[in-house]
Amino acid sequence: MSITRPSPASPLKIGTRGSPLALAQAHETRDRLAAAFDLPPEAFEIVVIKTTGDRVLDRPLKEIGGKGLFTREIEDAMLQGDIDIAVHSMKDMPVEQPAGLVLDCYLPREDPRDAFVSLDRGELAALAEGAVVGTSSLRRKAQLLHRRPDLNVVEFRGNVQTRLKKLGDGVAEATFLAKAGLNRLGMNDEVPHRPIGVDEMLPAVAQGAIGIERRADDASVAQMLEAIHDGPTGQRLAAERAFLAALDGSCETPIAGLAELDGGSLRLRGEILRTDGSEALSDDQTGAIEDGAEMGRAMAAGLLARAGDGFFDWK
Repeated sequence: MSITRPSPASPLKIGTRGSPLALAQAHETRDRLAAAFDLPPEAFEIVVIKTTGDRVLDRPLKEIGGKGLFTREIEDAMLQGDIDIAVHSMKDMPVEQPAGLVLDCYLPREDPRDAFVSLDRGELAALAEGAVVGTSSLRRKAQLLHRRPDLNVVEFRGNVQTRLKKLGDGVAEATFLAKAGLNRLGMNDEVPHRPIGVDEMLPAVAQGAIGIERRADDASVAQMLEAIHDGPTGQRLAAERAFLAALDGSCETPIAGLAELDGGSLRLRGEILRTDGSEALSDDQTGAIEDGAEMGRAMAAGLLARAGDGFFDWK
């Protein structure tokens, strides 16, 4: 089948959230497609769509819904034919797509680590007892309290610029951002931060990865996306997202996971925590790359068996 090539007269419509990071990811997707098919930027149209997670900024994520807070409206637009593809931060993506949509294209993964952000460029370990740390991530909150139960963790949402202003206003002494976001925004020098090693703080499942969603029946778009899909990222996410799916993970469950490739093998690390950080359970396994998804499911089953009933209950 030949590909129906987009053109300035009939552009491929790329759906995205409107944050600076989301737009940077949409532009990266556009540029990769343009380069792969020798098309001008005008052959693509970036369509900004506001999601529930973008509209409601004064409440914790766990209070405004479960899965799909940053994706539902974008997916609805694609099902209605208003856009052709959608660009997502994979750490925000539910593990199941709506009927009629497929997610099988990933761009090369960026740095998956968390970044500790402090205006005085201090380190996490140097925070004083009782220091206030802001984060909207239940995973980061639980990991932080597990290591430092003396800290005061407060709700902290917004884009990079908003969070830096909150630090400047004294709302908190420190916060966290994804290192990948800083890299993609070219803000490494502007934002005072220190990367946190994955041995110290395991990142969110799929952190640093961009996924591109499409309609299942759009064969032409499927062929285009094949040209920019990064196989190793897909292999890593297959293990991580199988782990997450088996845990029924959402923004209300503190879950971390990271798969890494080494030759023909895949190493998967996973962690689940009680919401108050009082207990953390982890596992670390290595196996064949092609067994990554099964490894993720088995790891999740093992951790759930160790955790027992009520482990994720809100505290």
